[in-house]
Amino acid sequence: MALLDTAWVRACAQEVGFELCGFAAAQPLEGAFLWQWLGEGLGEGMPWLEETAALRLDIGRLLPGLRTVVVLGCGYYHPTPSSPTCKVARYARSRDYHKTFRGWLKRLMGRLREAHPGMAMRAFVDSGPVMEKVWAAKAGLGFVGKNGCLICRGQGSWLLLATLLLSEEADAYGEEEKAGCGACRACIEACPTGAILEGKRVDARRCLSFHSIESRGPWPEVLRRQAGGWLFGCDVCQEVCPYNRKAPVGHEAFAPRAFAFWPVERFLRLGGEEKAALLGSPLMRSKFWGLRRNAAYILGASKAASARPLLLQRRGELLKGAEGLGAAEGEEAAGEEGLEGAEGVEEEALEWALQEVEE
Repeated sequence: MALLDTAWVRACAQEVGFELCGFAAAQPLEGAFLWQWLGEGLGEGMPWLEETAALRLDIGRLLPGLRTVVVLGCGYYHPTPSSPTCKVARYARSRDYHKTFRGWLKRLMGRLREAHPGMAMRAFVDSGPVMEKVWAAKAGLGFVGKNGCLICRGQGSWLLLATLLLSEEADAYGEEEKAGCGACRACIEACPTGAILEGKRVDARRCLSFHSIESRGPWPEVLRRQAGGWLFGCDVCQEVCPYNRKAPVGHEAFAPRAFAFWPVERFLRLGGEEKAALLGSPLMRSKFWGLRRNAAYILGASKAASARPLLLQRRGELLKGAEGLGAAEGEEAAGEEGLEGAEGVEEEALEWALQEVEE
């Protein structure tokens, strides 16, 4: 059987939109780091990571006959800053990259099927039990930095990744880069909440990205005061990374949309116009009620008395049930869904914010 032509696959990947393409021989991963990280409770709040840990370490179970892991990437950096008092992580300022990448992957897989009709394949865009950054390093695309991000020389860490599992062997595989961050501690020292620990470990319990995106409960009070205006995600560790000083401008598909520059008040209000603008964006991961919760924390931490009327208005709407969860339809309804008691979480955030602006 002929080996997979990596030069041809890389050219096809670039034609559909990907900027990076690397190849790694499939093999089980060493699991000591992952199990220790989970054992220390650093992934608390993300139970799916422990539930799928065995699969993450042996992705051969995801595709029978797996021989090659193709790692695909694209830069998303655009220098325009978002509002200093209502910050959105750069990866989330455009159309949801999952949707963009899935379209690119569909086209790439079509080309591969035409050339290799008997080849089994399976693709993932940050949605399955695949450790993308580890495989990217094994494919020679870069190394994992102290902040847990993949760092690619010449590209920096402003990268989005996808993986493609193939049942055929490639004609060449990348070499894992042994270099790293050296003595640099910029990200560790700059993290506003101290979430970046020694040994390339990130403590999700302290991480603004986890709490503003994944958490469905109230934030720890200390983090509300340390958030520094971050509404969704946090880019501080990447902003201070020396490898990002000359990061190239990313793909036009990830150019920021208008919502990336909204004042925080619009996220607390979230009327029909705002909701329509957010549909199909990464911010939907937090749900509308989660964005309102985060906005309330920002307003409370600002201690600005001018925020009080809007906070009172939103609290009144919530108490009257004027905007109950699930009142909308389709994707907008999905944006209002959440765990049972979501309204209670938002109400607590509003009460805390009101108390803060009164002090």
